Amino acid sequence: MRQVYSGLAALLVLALSVFTTHAADAPRVVKSASLTLDASKPGVVIDRHIFGQFAEHLGHGVYEGVWVGAESAIPNTRGIRNDVVAALKAIKVPVVRWPGGCFADEYHWRNGIGPADKRRAGLNPNWGGVVEPNTFGTHEFMDFVEQIGAEAYLSANVGTGTPQEAAEWLEYMTSEHTALAQDRAANGHPAPYKVAFWGIGNESWGCGGAMSADYYLNQLKIYSRFSRNYLSGQKMQQIAVGPDGGKTEYTETIMKAWRDKVWSWNIDGLSLHSYTVNGWPPAKKATGFGEDEYASFIKETVGMDDLIKTHAAIMDKYDPAKKIALVVDEWGSWLAPAPGSKPGFLMQQNSQRDAILTALNFNIFARHADRVRMTNIAQMVNVLQAMILTDKERMLLTPTYHVFKMYVPFQDAQLIPVSIDAGTYTFADIHLPRVDAIAARDKAGKLWLALTNVDPNAAVDITIKLSGAVAGIALGETLTAPRIDAVNTFAAPDTVATKPAKARIVNDQMTLKLTPQSVTVLGLQ
Repeated sequence: MRQVYSGLAALLVLALSVFTTHAADAPRVVKSASLTLDASKPGVVIDRHIFGQFAEHLGHGVYEGVWVGAESAIPNTRGIRNDVVAALKAIKVPVVRWPGGCFADEYHWRNGIGPADKRRAGLNPNWGGVVEPNTFGTHEFMDFVEQIGAEAYLSANVGTGTPQEAAEWLEYMTSEHTALAQDRAANGHPAPYKVAFWGIGNESWGCGGAMSADYYLNQLKIYSRFSRNYLSGQKMQQIAVGPDGGKTEYTETIMKAWRDKVWSWNIDGLSLHSYTVNGWPPAKKATGFGEDEYASFIKETVGMDDLIKTHAAIMDKYDPAKKIALVVDEWGSWLAPAPGSKPGFLMQQNSQRDAILTALNFNIFARHADRVRMTNIAQMVNVLQAMILTDKERMLLTPTYHVFKMYVPFQDAQLIPVSIDAGTYTFADIHLPRVDAIAARDKAGKLWLALTNVDPNAAVDITIKLSGAVAGIALGETLTAPRIDAVNTFAAPDTVATKPAKARIVNDQMTLKLTPQSVTVLGLQ
């Protein structure tokens, strides 16, 4: 998708790219935009599960990122890092998907229960061919989600497993009086676990078995029939494998079958996987990129809106009541591995560009909250677009983490319509809305406004008109950086950090300056 230039045009683009990315102190122009917020017309609820996480047995995502073991000198609770738990609690993580990913379809749960020194080690052929010790298994994961206050989203092994293995895993976790329940009690947890979400396979069109949609559908029906949650009074939602990006075969096949289904199987959601990659295989730099790669990444990111519309239209045809959720359970930037890291570990740095990407995706998901009711960014710690990076005892928070924290007020808040004259950010042949925004009212009745200035070169004076609401001041935070490729490092962990933001409201109107390449969230008092 990158435009190829020649001669003088190429030199001009290169010069502009270097200038806008690295000249932090260069003069900035100021543009204008306007927005109207109509609080008298509330919309759908933005499900808190839209802000979910994903942790796969991949690289240092689980081992070293979450799990260090009870004997570690790193402060921990039953082997789980205290610093990581505290950071995740602060962003009110609603749900964590585990154990994969491609890893899930080769994961056999019995290898990860019982005394640690008796567990059977295996290989992780998908991600680096390293040894999987299975010291982080069912009990450790359920302990982890309980510590951070999240719900569990488990991925069943459809690729190399069996319906019986999956059914017995659920019985082991959720039953009270069976032999498997006694085994769970013997392994240290007498009470049943709560399993909120059950994913039936992962990427069955790809690493999960290269199945046709019809073949997967047959597997789905069997697994769904025998996937029972035995915990009284606790509903478990079943998520089917859905489309790979813009491909519609799985969406059409699964949704048509669901409409015509018999009583013995059911689903509550259909997954969608889509990464911002800018060309496969992932090779774009996480730092040191120019404005050309920034603009093309943002263009691909905003394409999530059309992607959701495409699949939502098919789902509406078979499910006009919107009973089935579209679950975007893998999304985010996928870049070249960090220099010096193992390629199969998918470790990448996280820049202000990723912060912009995160906010834009949140806004898209919120605008489609009638259908999109859960998403899971890939991934939580040390892998792909992570919230957190660790290095032995050290931990740092990424720009993406800060956006998740800023958007906490939007969890389970009611969407408020906005109309915006956004202006246009242009680079070469790429034209994008300069400003993106959403608004919502939380359960306490407070109004919140999120504003993203996509333009890395220009500040924006935005005039905001309130309709159907009275407020005197707006307080919140803004996240920006000296450069669009700025990152946090262990030597400089606060290069990209939030700063207080404030605007006064006079006669139902306020004016706010949005700095270049920034995300701002305000609460109206």
